[in-house]
Amino acid sequence: MTASTTGALRLTVLVGECDTCRHRPLYSEIVHRAHAAGLAGASVFRGIEGFGASSLVHTSRLLSLSEDLPVAVVVVDTEERVRAFLPEVDALVPEGLVFLERCEIVPRPGSGDDAVREDRG
Repeated sequence: MTASTTGALRLTVLVGECDTCRHRPLYSEIVHRAHAAGLAGASVFRGIEGFGASSLVHTSRLLSLSEDLPVAVVVVDTEERVRAFLPEVDALVPEGLVFLERCEIVPRPGSGDDAVREDRG
């Protein structure tokens, strides 16, 4: 790792687009809880095709319209903060794939913040 990058952990949660929690989409609940926990960032990505444990292929192609496309929720922060958030994810996601990856944050010039900062409280 160079002096200009910061080590971090990326949490990815794969769920179905139709999964819900408290009458709201599960992916939205995860993002809002990550925000409330003060994590550095979270994004949701909608898949165009995929399958999971059910082995049923979901696709966005016109001839096989699916209403339950795969969704990836990606959260990035320091390892300590991401691991502290895992119990929230465990409580929210009884089924679905959850995985962690080490990554490096490259600060962008003029972004106004230092991406993931160790000194954030």
